Amino acid sequence: MRKTRRGVSSGNVVLLMCVAELLSMTGFATYPALLPLLRTEWELNNSQAGLVSGVFFAGYMAATPILVGLTDRIDARRIYLLATTLAVAGSLGFALFARDLMTAMFFQAMVGAGLAGTYMPGLRLLTDHFQGVMPSRAVAFYTATFGLGTSGSLLLAGAIEPFGWTWAFVAAAIGPFIAGTLIFFSFPARPAQSSIAIPEMLFDFRPVLRNHDAMGYILGYTAHCWELFGLRSWMPAFFAFSLGLGMSHGGFWLGASALAAWINMIGPVASIFGNELAVRRGRKPVILSVMAASGILACLVGFSAPLPVIVVFILMAIYFLLVMGDSAALTAGLVAAAEPGRKGVSMALHSLMGFGAGFLAPLAFGLVLDAAGGDERVSAWGFAFATLGVWSLLAVAVSLLRRTHKVNVT
Repeated sequence: MRKTRRGVSSGNVVLLMCVAELLSMTGFATYPALLPLLRTEWELNNSQAGLVSGVFFAGYMAATPILVGLTDRIDARRIYLLATTLAVAGSLGFALFARDLMTAMFFQAMVGAGLAGTYMPGLRLLTDHFQGVMPSRAVAFYTATFGLGTSGSLLLAGAIEPFGWTWAFVAAAIGPFIAGTLIFFSFPARPAQSSIAIPEMLFDFRPVLRNHDAMGYILGYTAHCWELFGLRSWMPAFFAFSLGLGMSHGGFWLGASALAAWINMIGPVASIFGNELAVRRGRKPVILSVMAASGILACLVGFSAPLPVIVVFILMAIYFLLVMGDSAALTAGLVAAAEPGRKGVSMALHSLMGFGAGFLAPLAFGLVLDAAGGDERVSAWGFAFATLGVWSLLAVAVSLLRRTHKVNVT
């Protein structure tokens, strides 16, 4: 079994990081799970509700260059601990003080900033503790755990919602507190040592932009995140709409939040399988095939709301599996393509662009939903979901055109 630099088995380190990731994400989907309730209570339109979802990723995007980029220079454990403190403060602040659009946006951004300092810095801790080349399978397990964290957050919020939405946010603050303590005391103090001999700006992305292989994965990840986070932000509300058409609420285990949680729970399977397939068949062909399929299904799934809930659930599950199919392959590809000494800044740009798309996608979804007639119309949901697949289809088209151009030139 492969050993890490501390002599600990690789399996134990991966398990530790995955558990910490699960705990750090308890506040990730609390607002999306409660979106239908809070939208009504605060009298928000769909664009405003989507903005609150999106600003989570704006907070992530604003903090990423600092918190992820600094892993090239200082101890990643300290960044992780600071980030979990932000996540705790954001969830508690939402519970105690968020009562309208502006206050909700502020505390959602804080929780998002907390995730910025745990997700990619956690991957950095993981990669730095391996001797030799970081196996893509370990990256796949770590990135796939993101889906389990989303499911846990949705289930936690749905279970506590009957006691009051504020208590759901209080509960969400517990996980990051435990995760920060766990990571800080499980890894040795070891400042990151950059191998770059020449002085550079801390957040100089220019070398990464010149790395064409890395940028290919980063742009693919951007399209992936547009689709994924737009879907995750609005999936519970879509299930609530679909259940309402059938005059059914399903109870806790089959309610809107729970249905979204079960679907998010199967995402890691697709992510790991997609990475294994990419290793055997080649990353680029697998990624492009998966993106094309998910983009096409995005144009169809929103129109399924009037169908029986089991059909809607199956279609949404297939769509989500396709969306997740290229997740680990994209991130593993970026890690492999990053230049020595620029892993942190490469991950920072990867995360910055991906979660930047995550900020815009829920807002765009809400805008289309309102523009197409509102959340009581099936066609509006259909058009809104179609916006999620646009960039994946465009990425595939551009890649095929470039490949055709190269063949013609040759």
